[in-house]
Amino acid sequence: MYRALASLFCALAVTLPASARDVRDGLSTRLDTQLQINRERYGIAGQAVLVAHNGHVLYQGASGERDPATHAVATVDSIFAAQSMAKLLTSTLVMQLVDQGTLDLDAPASRYVPDLPATWQAIHVRDFLNHSSGIAEYYDRVDNRWVSKGYPGVAPDLAAALNVAGAAPMQFATGSRVQYTQANYLVLTALLEAHYRKPYPDIARERILQPLKMRSTSWGLDSVPAARAAVPYTGKDGALQAAGEDPWPHYGWGHADLQTTVGDMNRFLQALATGKLLRTATLEKLWQPQKLASGGSNFFSTGWDTTRSDGYTQVGHDGGTRVRARLAYKGSLASGYWVFVYLTNGSARNVWSSTLVESTMAVAAPQEFPSAVLSERLIAYASDGAAGAAQAMHDWLQDNIRITGSERERAINASGYAIRESLGAGKALKVFALNTELYPDSANAWDSLAECHAALGDAETAKALYAKAKALAKPAP
Repeated sequence: MYRALASLFCALAVTLPASARDVRDGLSTRLDTQLQINRERYGIAGQAVLVAHNGHVLYQGASGERDPATHAVATVDSIFAAQSMAKLLTSTLVMQLVDQGTLDLDAPASRYVPDLPATWQAIHVRDFLNHSSGIAEYYDRVDNRWVSKGYPGVAPDLAAALNVAGAAPMQFATGSRVQYTQANYLVLTALLEAHYRKPYPDIARERILQPLKMRSTSWGLDSVPAARAAVPYTGKDGALQAAGEDPWPHYGWGHADLQTTVGDMNRFLQALATGKLLRTATLEKLWQPQKLASGGSNFFSTGWDTTRSDGYTQVGHDGGTRVRARLAYKGSLASGYWVFVYLTNGSARNVWSSTLVESTMAVAAPQEFPSAVLSERLIAYASDGAAGAAQAMHDWLQDNIRITGSERERAINASGYAIRESLGAGKALKVFALNTELYPDSANAWDSLAECHAALGDAETAKALYAKAKALAKPAP
């Protein structure tokens, strides 16, 4: 695996061939290699990936098994459980109403939704979209099942689910912070149904799926042909096991249970990027960060998971740890954009979907996304036990100075946590230690290293490192 990884990074430095066909063939080879590395590194069951630039698909590929139990092979036409990527459809339907001038995100949702719980009457639509409303969830996890309070399972209908959430105390003051809650999107489902006077699935089909010919997109595993279904798996103790997930009720399809392919998600993101679903000027305005009362910025922008890195605005959403879609543009959509779709049906190590997407960004456009290249390089370093790996990493960092200072420190720290989650604290320790070597005056770097030692059970070392971090954090007298 490590020889393949070394070949991959050598390939990143090679000048691409002149002909477009050779360029595409070369990229396909490198991305095929990256998919295989990811599969071996994280124990991915099956996966399908698509990369596009300015409307042109540069790569579609798949590997692994859509169902390890039967050894059925995953293909680019396999239909994956995308779960919470359903929220992107709901957000888009809401943004269409904003674009038409019939919905004000800064108005109370109660203006548009009848019979909302009394304590929610003043909460703005934007806060439901961005998970900053403060409302409680409409279910709990009991004996590995979703159960709404007062019912043997989830609430029987939308009104009952909203009442369950509304009867619980507010979790925090609206607009002060973020708490990802499915109930937020039940309110948006109710808003859309009140506006269009029809069930949510009919609205999404008529306004998104049918116009875009997203014929392989639906809700619920029961809707997927068995011959194309990528059966969901999860990781436990480093091994794959069938996820055995309960289906969501039909009223929850505005927030979960989406089933789709890489091709359909590409159609959806391409349509947004080119103004086919709503004006791009409206999108670019709505994809600006919400300011929280605490002074920080919400990382959801009209419900889209939003980051800003390498001069790009990057928007999208995940579906648990298994899948992610991302649209990246610099300045405006008219100036060019990238689409990355990475779908899996699970991994033994429950790797973060953002890590997988960034691995493809590093290969497809290393000059455009140096932060993704840095992340992938750090993951390789954490996994490399060869002598001289540390020196090679230092040399690489010295030669690659597009990311410097506090930005690089934060990027290395974030990679450390991603590695810790998917590959374990032992491997992450190397990355956190590297950060303290590069930034010895950073309290945050030492604190993260201390936390990693604590996770490994090394309490004495952790205590000393926490003390060092605390001393560095003290303001100068």
